[in-house]
Amino acid sequence: MHQTVQDTKETALPLKPAIATQTARSQNVVRGHILFAFGVALALALAWKLRGVLEIVYVSALFAVVLMPVLQQIMSLKIRGWSPSRLVAILVLLGTVFLALATFLVVGLPPVVRDVQHFAADLPARLPGLVEKLKRLPMADKFGVDSLAQRSETMVSSFASYLLASFPLWMSRVLDLLTAFVLCIYFMLEGEFAYYYFLSFFGEPARDRLAKTLVVAEHRMSKWLLGQGSLMLILGVTSTIVFAILHVRYFFLLGVLMGLFNIIPVAGGVITILLAAGVAALDSWSKMAGVLIFYAIYVQLENGFLTPRIMKTSVNLMGLSVLIALMAGLALAGVVGALVAVPTAALVAVLMDEYMVRKNSEELQREAEEVS
Repeated sequence: MHQTVQDTKETALPLKPAIATQTARSQNVVRGHILFAFGVALALALAWKLRGVLEIVYVSALFAVVLMPVLQQIMSLKIRGWSPSRLVAILVLLGTVFLALATFLVVGLPPVVRDVQHFAADLPARLPGLVEKLKRLPMADKFGVDSLAQRSETMVSSFASYLLASFPLWMSRVLDLLTAFVLCIYFMLEGEFAYYYFLSFFGEPARDRLAKTLVVAEHRMSKWLLGQGSLMLILGVTSTIVFAILHVRYFFLLGVLMGLFNIIPVAGGVITILLAAGVAALDSWSKMAGVLIFYAIYVQLENGFLTPRIMKTSVNLMGLSVLIALMAGLALAGVVGALVAVPTAALVAVLMDEYMVRKNSEELQREAEEVS
């Protein structure tokens, strides 16, 4: 009996260091979790403090990614056995962008400014005539047409006051855009090093999968930007020509607005065509009818011919997704946020499609063929 108790005590003695070691490990795990939570909180607080800087960095990096295929196309050119280096390709790309901006500023901007000035000067004088025309329509008295002129004048004066008061904010945004432009150049020069450094944080299988997904996202974002830019340019030029033929007032301004607002699916076109129709109605109902007929024909042409051919290789984003992305980008970062909203939505869509959507083997093979 005495020997049994002694054996039990000798067996229990080695368990005490094991229990102590397990307790120490548990305490270390708890301390690690606490430190990790503290680090995350500190990182979030720092990111919130530097949100303006992070916004500029993100915008510049995104534009660098979108422009990278164009840069690679320039670098792949062969001129008597000589191919442009990355620096030369960037200079060619920047020269093309500056030439396009200078052409717009010299050729396109003065007519737009002139039309805006004429519109602001003519609107108070022409509103009474438009109100008289609207009064002849059935049930016009039910919609408060009599107070339309006064409301419009108040809205125009308030809008002018808003533009004057927000001028310093717009200037700061211009400086932010210039900073993002400079950072974009650096990302195009040295972005690959940052990209591979980012991938090094992941293990081998996850790294390869993420790299392939980001390549798909890069191609689709670039294709969407080029395709949507082409559709906007086509609508803007076509609208300007048609409005000029119809002798619609401020046709250059209305054509530019038609092209710019075409980035918003459905709603953008409806808003601008209603504005153009309202301006045409200041002169005659026939001009208004011509504007509406033109837009009805163009919508059929765009949906049936242009969009399937221009946007066939872009990411399939629903109109609702584009609209929500634009609203979120505008609310988060103003005009800059709206500029990168849709490419960001395209990136999120590709990541969700890869990591969250369950696909069959045929879909996976088709996407692999598309990437190749």
